[in-house]
Amino acid sequence: MSTTSPAGTAAERPLVGIERWGIPHALRWGFVGVLIFMIGDGVETSFLSSFLADPTGGGLSGSQASFATVTLYGVAALVASWFSGTLSAIWGPRRVMWLGAAIWVVLEVVFLFVAIPAQNAALIVTVYAVRGLAYPLFAFSFLVWIQTIAEPRMRGSAAGWFWFAFTGGLPTLGAAFAAICVGPLGISEYATLVASLVLVAIGAAIGCFAVTEPHGLAPIADETVAHPRSLARLTEGIDILWRDKRTIAGFFVRLVNTAPQYGFFAMFPFVFGPDTPGGGFLTTAEVAVLSTVAYAANIGANLFFGVFGDYFGWRRTVTVFGCLGCAVATPLWYFGAVASQNFLFTAILGAVYGIVLAGFVPLSALMPSMVAVKDKGAALAILNTGAGGAALLGPLTVTALFPLFGGGGVAIAYCLMYLVVAGVSLVIRSGIDPGVVRRREAAAA
Repeated sequence: MSTTSPAGTAAERPLVGIERWGIPHALRWGFVGVLIFMIGDGVETSFLSSFLADPTGGGLSGSQASFATVTLYGVAALVASWFSGTLSAIWGPRRVMWLGAAIWVVLEVVFLFVAIPAQNAALIVTVYAVRGLAYPLFAFSFLVWIQTIAEPRMRGSAAGWFWFAFTGGLPTLGAAFAAICVGPLGISEYATLVASLVLVAIGAAIGCFAVTEPHGLAPIADETVAHPRSLARLTEGIDILWRDKRTIAGFFVRLVNTAPQYGFFAMFPFVFGPDTPGGGFLTTAEVAVLSTVAYAANIGANLFFGVFGDYFGWRRTVTVFGCLGCAVATPLWYFGAVASQNFLFTAILGAVYGIVLAGFVPLSALMPSMVAVKDKGAALAILNTGAGGAALLGPLTVTALFPLFGGGGVAIAYCLMYLVVAGVSLVIRSGIDPGVVRRREAAAA
């Protein structure tokens, strides 16, 4: 059964225009839409919890605000990560993007213009939590669309551009937009949230209506699927976990991928910041800058490793640079900070971690490429669920281990996680991995 994209194979036509950079021409506006959408989605990351807990804002208690913005929102995003793939397989990714965009915009209108003015705690928590379904449906469905039509030889590059747009918006440019609005411009937090709604609406309009590539409205299926649009396929997609064990391996690799990133950013304020017993060596602002530096380095590296993986090999890039690179960079970042007590050196080590973290980018090309066409949506659903789970695993590891072993124990645990998934990643193989194909051709020549 063929696993090539609808656009064809490397032997059928040369790449032209922006396709040489790894962007499928038919989807070019989709990347712009995702970037703007995720900028709008990321605006609230730096201040929403405090705004909801403010008597002049949401009027929630601190625990209610945290429960809504972290726990419930995270669970909703995790669920939607799965459905972004499975629903794309049934309805086509463009329709799922419409659904995600509609959920975000409609519920944000209710959130801002009904729940917040009324300071209705139950309504605020419920509406915001359900809105957590929106961004994975919009963004991750576009990732499915990319991997459905991209040339096999450019899928890694295309994935790199997707993650460039995604992380460029959330949290990098989103947080920067919020900082400028609330800081130098003196705009209120409420008005900044309204501005984020406008940004999301613009990004959603571009992503949903400016991209008309026909495969976006078609179910991801082949001739072996009798009823490709049937909702019964939501459960059928689960059986790939035991039909193809490589998908389970891919899930665990993606689960560990960004877990330490979320964990470190949750741990650093009370390890290196002013809340550290006895006082840390970083100010609150410097702790925030650390995440900005790591994300900024990661954004550029996403593009590099997307292209690099198309030549070096998707699986080899994930194993060598992603898993093993992060296994070294993670404890190096923590223990280097402890030893140096220097902000600049700590920021440099954070940038190193952000760079090697991008070594996981080709996993987004590898997972759907190793299964049959009808299973692409399910494979990406599993991958996306791992991404959502990472946001829970990282902080959970801190909660469980920090009281017993301190920050050093957490850093070592993250290192061991990366080493374990380095071994697990060896079973994730695809016959159309461009790097593998090139090495086979070279050996046969």
